[in-house]
Amino acid sequence: ARDHPRRRLRRRVMDAPLHESQLTACGIRTRVLQGGVNLRATEAVVFVHGNPGSGADWGDLMRRLAPHGRVVAVDMPGFGKADKPADYPYSVEGGATFLGEALKQLGISRAHLVLHDFGGPWGLMWAAMSPLSVGSLTLINTGVLLGFRWHTMARIWRTPILGELQQWLTHRAGFKWALRQGSPRGLPDAFLDRMYDDFDAGTRRAVLKLYRATSEPGPRAEMLAKLLRPHPWPTLVVWGAADPYLPVTLAERQKEVFAKAEVVLLPSSGHFPFADDPQGVAQAVVPFLAQQLSHAHHP
Repeated sequence: ARDHPRRRLRRRVMDAPLHESQLTACGIRTRVLQGGVNLRATEAVVFVHGNPGSGADWGDLMRRLAPHGRVVAVDMPGFGKADKPADYPYSVEGGATFLGEALKQLGISRAHLVLHDFGGPWGLMWAAMSPLSVGSLTLINTGVLLGFRWHTMARIWRTPILGELQQWLTHRAGFKWALRQGSPRGLPDAFLDRMYDDFDAGTRRAVLKLYRATSEPGPRAEMLAKLLRPHPWPTLVVWGAADPYLPVTLAERQKEVFAKAEVVLLPSSGHFPFADDPQGVAQAVVPFLAQQLSHAHHP
């Protein structure tokens, strides 16, 4: 059978390296990763990483989605290759404001959000403030955390002196060991090394400030749920069921907020399913987002 030209183009787009650039939003200079045939499209899949990740966490998934539309990931303030100033307001509101400003600069007026970990609070707060700019939601081990209380590490980070001590004592081997505890399938060395390389003094300080600026998730979640419930966005929830930080019971609870939520559980995955089971995550996420993007082109 002859190779269809469209299939060839898709393969070329998928194999192409992501385009790297920089922007400055809210006084923070940061790295931007992009892919797709049209890097000026006003509609895009927007990936928001969590703690202690970066936009580079999403490389595999971005390349798989690039044939279907524009894909974008930025490093959030204090993380990855972004600026990490001591006086920046590291908070849910600060992150949401930064995200909105970055999307404005990138010319994106309609975003299909893909969120993980703390990317959930940042992205969902932005969605609540800009509901008309949201096309769909993909929540990967994150969401509106109804009834959730801080996990042990978060409680340590929120405690003055104890949090600083924990961050100061964290070395590469300990960092990699700790993250692997939450992943029965194991996590690739390259993923953990890249994450640790970015985990410098500026990021450690940002983590402590971020968690100390954020109140107990439960009550905040109730407020966020009220803001988000009226919006019937197509929503996909993907959850690594062995997550030691955000229990799998939270996955089904997303249906209490997002009426159209479809839930996919990955039983052998932990907190970073896109790293420990990229194929499993792609099988759920790529068809869902390809469908959202095709709806946009063919209403």
